[in-house]
Amino acid sequence: MEVLRPIPAGETKAILFDFDGTISLLRAGWQQIMVDFMVEVLVEVAPHEDPSKLSKSTLEFVTELTGKQTIYQMFRLCDEVRKRGGEPMDPLSYKHRYHELLMDAIRYRIEGLRSGRYQAGDWRVRGVAGFLEKLQDKGIPLYLGSGTDQEFVLEEAKLLDVDRFFPERIFGALDEYTQFSKRMLITQMFSQLELRGTEFMAFGDGYVEIRDTKRVGGVAIGVASREDGEIGWDKWKRRRLVSAGADILIPDFGDAFPLLDFLHRPEPVGLENSQS
Repeated sequence: MEVLRPIPAGETKAILFDFDGTISLLRAGWQQIMVDFMVEVLVEVAPHEDPSKLSKSTLEFVTELTGKQTIYQMFRLCDEVRKRGGEPMDPLSYKHRYHELLMDAIRYRIEGLRSGRYQAGDWRVRGVAGFLEKLQDKGIPLYLGSGTDQEFVLEEAKLLDVDRFFPERIFGALDEYTQFSKRMLITQMFSQLELRGTEFMAFGDGYVEIRDTKRVGGVAIGVASREDGEIGWDKWKRRRLVSAGADILIPDFGDAFPLLDFLHRPEPVGLENSQS
């Protein structure tokens, strides 16, 4: 792991995990599917624009909003359509169309898990199940928060055999989008568990959970996971997580067990111990 900034000593009392890209690989490739869908919508409105430039600019805002509920990316798509003089569809309609396209692309993974053709570990980030087991053994409450719709998160977490680590603590997006966000979940955790600062820790591979964790003074662990099944760092994710303000970076959970000692650290962890 890489420690990017000194972390005060203290006990970790609650941990939040993002789902897609942090625990699950079931939706690997979703960004390209979303970008392609959005570019198709925008080209219909502005056929004179260069699709490659549209793809680049669309990827930028999709990435910046990664971790928020999918509906927010669709709100941005509506804005982009209006900028080009078009009349957008309802954001929920865009969201549902995108999800249909995504499901078409990943259905073989879901059905493969249901049928037993795939094992749960085939579509989990490396080492995450063992890491969650160790955290559970320590008695630390674990929460799962996702920008993916809750009904799908619940099903996919069960298929991946990780729902058992988050009993009654799995939260996802709702069509009534104002009723849930990761920021709201973190605020609720702080209130209910009476947390302070670095007693809270979050793991995620996107901007949102990192920024929301730093906003409350928590410890933000960036997971720069590769989603192609290979071992090592996703260098693009790593750059984004550094810019988002992550305190610690890991590529996955296969070699992340030193973090377990960190959870009840007697001394501050500083830059002099920047890698292990």
